[in-house]
Amino acid sequence: MPKITAVTFDLWQTLLLDNRELGRARAQIRLEGAQTALARFGESYDLEHIREAYRACYQECRRIREQSLDVSFREQVEIFIDNIDDGLVDRLDEQTIQEIVRPYADSFFVHPPVPHADAQAVLQDVKAMGLSIGLISNTGMTPGETFRKYLDQKGLLSYFDVLTFSDEVKVSKPSGEIFLMTLNAMGATPAQTVHVGDHVKNDVVGANRCGLKTVWITGFYENEDPADPDTQPDATVDGLGQVTSAISRLAGLGPGDEPDQP
Repeated sequence: MPKITAVTFDLWQTLLLDNRELGRARAQIRLEGAQTALARFGESYDLEHIREAYRACYQECRRIREQSLDVSFREQVEIFIDNIDDGLVDRLDEQTIQEIVRPYADSFFVHPPVPHADAQAVLQDVKAMGLSIGLISNTGMTPGETFRKYLDQKGLLSYFDVLTFSDEVKVSKPSGEIFLMTLNAMGATPAQTVHVGDHVKNDVVGANRCGLKTVWITGFYENEDPADPDTQPDATVDGLGQVTSAISRLAGLGPGDEPDQP
């Protein structure tokens, strides 16, 4: 069996814990920011109309991600703006667009998800095992650049050797491409890598189909197709705090053992 040399982590509901209330609060900041910027430019829109445009943008981006693709953050904001009024992006100057972009991204810092209480300890333990660490995240409505800043603020960024965000590579999980490009950057092969995440389709199925070993964190999503062997993780845990032990077992390490140093 190939030696495990690398671990990749999901972000949402794995290392960072989010909820609908926080998501709604971020959305409100985005809507009000757009309304204010557009009014300053001379384009007046009702907040409910802007909310409908935001929902339409979300649905359009979701359809793209269901094809295992993604849009850049700038493209997402432009989709939002053009859903407010067709062709509006072309009518706006760059200053106004930036006045919409900034609160769209920075709302994350106003209502951030909470780092999992065990996140730093687990990353520290995995690093101490001599393993490379990567991050593979579908970014949703928040850009990868914002995640990097937030992880740095929380003292987590330095643990990662490679970070892959879907809006930056325009590919999303469960596509095998986003896993393989991350592993290539890490100098690891699928057989040498364990992926950790909470989402059955994106994290377990996506990684399994690429040949990675998988650790599934339960509690957020159900396995809706247990008859499909690709939905079966190599290890199942109830929380992030159990991940280190699961990785040790998959790496063939006993209690107190350490892998050979690279």
